[in-house]
Amino acid sequence: MKNILLIYTGGTIGMVKDDKTGALRPFDMQKIYEVLPILRKLNCNIDTFQFNPIIDSSDMNAEVWLKLASYIKQNYSNYDGFVILHGTDTMSYTASALSFLIENLSKPIIITGSQLPLGMIRTDGRDNIISSIEIAANNEVEIPEVCIFFDNKLFRGNRTTKINAEYFEAFYSGNLPSLAKVGINISYKQHIILPKTSLSLKVYDKLCNNVVIAKIHPAISKEYFEAIGKIENLQGMILETYGSGNAPTNKDFLYSLEKIINKGVKVLNVTQCKAGKVEMGHYEAGYTLKELGVISGKDMTTEAALTKMMFVLGNFSNQQEQKLLLETSLRGEISM
Repeated sequence: MKNILLIYTGGTIGMVKDDKTGALRPFDMQKIYEVLPILRKLNCNIDTFQFNPIIDSSDMNAEVWLKLASYIKQNYSNYDGFVILHGTDTMSYTASALSFLIENLSKPIIITGSQLPLGMIRTDGRDNIISSIEIAANNEVEIPEVCIFFDNKLFRGNRTTKINAEYFEAFYSGNLPSLAKVGINISYKQHIILPKTSLSLKVYDKLCNNVVIAKIHPAISKEYFEAIGKIENLQGMILETYGSGNAPTNKDFLYSLEKIINKGVKVLNVTQCKAGKVEMGHYEAGYTLKELGVISGKDMTTEAALTKMMFVLGNFSNQQEQKLLLETSLRGEISM
């Protein structure tokens, strides 16, 4: 029988209605078997840990990610898998950050949440928790990855983006199919699940916060990038470009961007599209960025690009090594 650690950080999924006031409040995760007695039928033991105070996903930051990674490290040898309950708004950022912070993972870390509170009749949280724990405890397929489970699909966490605030199908992985799908049976796609490693677990304890995201749009001005260039101690920028990595070719824009790069700021180019990849040599507009020293993010999501930038700049100081790591797939975040 496997041992699973259920970690509640906060978010909609852990809310139940107070019988007296009718207001939603977080419930005690130690009583998870009372709320979901069906969990007793799963072939696993479930322990719980609850953040105090709980954290709304809008307040997620590097400090919380480091705390989560550290807590998993402390409990790694005691459990066969981990399920993290989390708000949906920043779930893809958290999944991406944990994937980079935790190296040589050999056990599943599955993050899930819900669009409706667990205490509501039609909640999606019930199935998301049950399926996440069942997958984490399964004896059929090893999943040594940080994943997101939502709406009957298991995704590689650093490939996801939240696309819907209203429907249960809230997450999308445009450049990698789901790793598993839950129906009458759970169907695993073993050929795309990362292989298990025999190397020792390594958990990093640094992230760099001196990074920004800049989105290219038709009304963008040179003053916008000049203001970014004046940010004190800026070390990295995610540049969200059009299509396959294209940006304006006017001299003011290029000059402002060049000034930022010449200050030693790493600029990583990702597409605004939900699927597809950056190919900076494909069009002249993208080739110019490459000539300036902009790094291709290939088919990374913005969430993966940002957290990867924070990870690389926080833990590696050599400029050439930083560039190499940013453009190389470390945790399956880039298609080979």
